[in-house]
Amino acid sequence: MSIAYWCVVIAAFLPFLGTLAAKIGGRMPVSANHNPREWLDQIGGWQKRAHWYQLNSFEAFPAFAAAVLIATELQAPQARIDQLAMAFIGFRLAYFVCYVADWATLRSLVWFGGIACTLWLFLLGA
Repeated sequence: MSIAYWCVVIAAFLPFLGTLAAKIGGRMPVSANHNPREWLDQIGGWQKRAHWYQLNSFEAFPAFAAAVLIATELQAPQARIDQLAMAFIGFRLAYFVCYVADWATLRSLVWFGGIACTLWLFLLGA
């Protein structure tokens, strides 16, 4: 399996980084597990931002996975696909840090880096 495909696997599980941070950091009571979305709507601070990271990661994943698959199918250079996929993962990890730390401007720039990697992957096959 290529590095890029491993990055797709990692990206599929990255949202749960935000989930764990929000729930553990917010000290989710066992009783809240009956209505976790309701509980997540009530938390604030960095835990809320970790939850928002989770939501954004679920949104970013499909395009990234499709881009890796399409670039591979169209036989773009595998080394470039791997580089862009690893960069995407790096940007998403940095995005988590920026989101939790409330560094809004840097977070937006890092988010754009991840989107640029995805777009570049799509363009590799053109």
